[in-house]
Amino acid sequence: MFTKRIKTDEKLKIPLLPRAKEIIKKYEDSAERRITKVLLPVYSNQKVNYYLKEICKACKINKKVTFHTARHTFATTVTFSNGVPIETVSKMLGHTKLSTTQIYARVLEHKIGEDMQNLIDHMQTGRSAEG
Repeated sequence: MFTKRIKTDEKLKIPLLPRAKEIIKKYEDSAERRITKVLLPVYSNQKVNYYLKEICKACKINKKVTFHTARHTFATTVTFSNGVPIETVSKMLGHTKLSTTQIYARVLEHKIGEDMQNLIDHMQTGRSAEG
């Protein structure tokens, strides 16, 4: 899929995951698309953040979730955790400096350390309970 970055007006090609392709296919013949000529509705960050807040409230999620959180989750959970190189992630996120993307990678390293410590604690607790 080809598109343009809003900030830089740079053209880019975005390879889509199968689930994203399914969603696009579902809406490609919609009446709204025929009228607006837009593939999917485009909302402002403010509107998306409002909807996310409402969803969190309905789901009893007590965490601030924003559009930026979604970008961050994509970078860490979807790409880095599945072995996508940092240079590729940087390009997909539209970062001009690799150092900007490295911030996301550092958070992931921190999370790995935390998760491993939780595993160690859990295993030690399990052993003491058995003995």
